[in-house]
Amino acid sequence: MHHDTFTTNDGCKIAFQSSLSLNGLAGDSSHFTCVLLMHGFSGSSDYFVRNYGTLRESLLVIAPDMRGHGRSDRTRGGYHVARLASDLGGLVQHIRKKAHGIRIVPVGCSIGAAVLWTYIELFGCGDFAGLVFVDQAPLQDRSSFDDWDQSLAHTGCYNEATMLAAQRSWISDSDAAHLDLVKGCLGYRHAPQAADGVSAEQATKDEVFFKEISALCDQTWLARLLADHTRYDHREAIEMITVPTLVMAGRRSGCFPLEGMLETVRRVERTIPGLARSSIFESGHWLFYEEPERFNKEIIEFTKGCKGSSGSGYPW
Repeated sequence: MHHDTFTTNDGCKIAFQSSLSLNGLAGDSSHFTCVLLMHGFSGSSDYFVRNYGTLRESLLVIAPDMRGHGRSDRTRGGYHVARLASDLGGLVQHIRKKAHGIRIVPVGCSIGAAVLWTYIELFGCGDFAGLVFVDQAPLQDRSSFDDWDQSLAHTGCYNEATMLAAQRSWISDSDAAHLDLVKGCLGYRHAPQAADGVSAEQATKDEVFFKEISALCDQTWLARLLADHTRYDHREAIEMITVPTLVMAGRRSGCFPLEGMLETVRRVERTIPGLARSSIFESGHWLFYEEPERFNKEIIEFTKGCKGSSGSGYPW
């Protein structure tokens, strides 16, 4: 993978990995499909280490580090989902300047999905040929609106009290917070099964891998981002989607109930029946890491059906 950067409209340098150097993509790139892998809270583009090899055989793969994460700049402010959505807009423009006519299919994992929903609310989905949302409900907090209760909302951070407790943990005991993240996001840790076949050695490697990525971030900045993220209600914005949509969810996710994540499919279907579908994995929140072969296969198959940026090519 190539490492590169671009600069946002407020001067923040955003790092990203790309399967091809964008400087080599001159002229008409309409024959290319770019899959844009967007990591989750406290993550980085390194999350997708098990996906790059297969996906880049048939797709241009680009994976950014959101501001405040990975190799990207740390900023004093910018801990808002809308700011991250604006950054995404800058990356889309950067890609299109290098590769005219390219089809872009973003894959938003966890908060990456929230960034995509915010982008759609602000700018529409005309920049994208299709959309993939991975293990994220459109509202983390419980809400009195539309009976959004514990059967749909985030399982651990769902109101003011739990959000404040999470903030204290990330700021004051970050190592414990990083460990809790691993326990909740890896299905074999959250809900172990005899058939998992993960050795103690591999489990330790996984834990170190994800904890080290989280430790790269400014923990107070993350805590502020968490407060913004958990309150966002994306449900109505989802109804604006007009391109093919795939929702991937982990049956053993320690973050969200399945019904909460499947709300995205229901909301898209309100506008255009037949435009969205779901795929349920037997792993956890980081299903792209636990079931990479299936994830890679389904992403490749989905992008084949995304013909343009206007929603004209349904993949089912």
